Amino acid sequence: MGSLFDITVNEKHTQKKMGVYLILIVPVLLLSMFVQWRFRNKFSKYAEMQLSSGLSGKEVAERMLHDNGIFDVKVMSTEGQLTDHYNPTDRTVNLSTDVYYSRSVAAAAVAAHECGHAVQHAKSYTWLNLRSTMVPVVSISSNLLQWVMLLGVMLLVFSVTPVVLAIGVVGLALVTIFSIVTLPVEFDASSRALAWLKNNQGVMQTQEENIQAKDALWWAAMTYVVAAIGALANLLYYASMLFGRSRD
Repeated sequence: MGSLFDITVNEKHTQKKMGVYLILIVPVLLLSMFVQWRFRNKFSKYAEMQLSSGLSGKEVAERMLHDNGIFDVKVMSTEGQLTDHYNPTDRTVNLSTDVYYSRSVAAAAVAAHECGHAVQHAKSYTWLNLRSTMVPVVSISSNLLQWVMLLGVMLLVFSVTPVVLAIGVVGLALVTIFSIVTLPVEFDASSRALAWLKNNQGVMQTQEENIQAKDALWWAAMTYVVAAIGALANLLYYASMLFGRSRD
């Protein structure tokens, strides 16, 4: 009877925690959906607006790199949509096909942003170095985290051991820290990109184009903000489950 009572109490605890989870996560999910929709909407809109200079994303990227004295980074085309990224390992700016060949405001903004990361790398930007150092550990943690958390919660519900969940919480903490460290990296890359675009009228020849580029990159940055908020909400929920059970 005692064991059955313990299980019933644990189930009630789990239901209570699930309510807390919904309160924390549902608003974040809704916000994330809105930001993603808004970003894609902005990107699609500005992708249809052709640059008055007629430069392609590839040409914009090469100009920004060379203007910053960077000649050992290669600009490459990569498959997929919104797959644009800078790879510090092989020193390549990888632009999605739509950005690489496009001559739009959106393409120029994205290309300049990714080159902003290359400039950060060349100047040994502290936050980028920290983020790069964390990548291998966070990659391993992210791949295992789902199963560790599932097993940890199951073991906790049946009062077996909190150790597995504690390991999962540590992994979540690393992912959350990584998401937070990513924010200054992304905002700084956009700041560098927008400053360069504004000072190079041969790329963006009108103030309207600069405003549109700023708008597109701002919404792109908001996707990282929401991701960080989501990671923090997840961490708080599972940490409260772990430490709340420890007090019971």
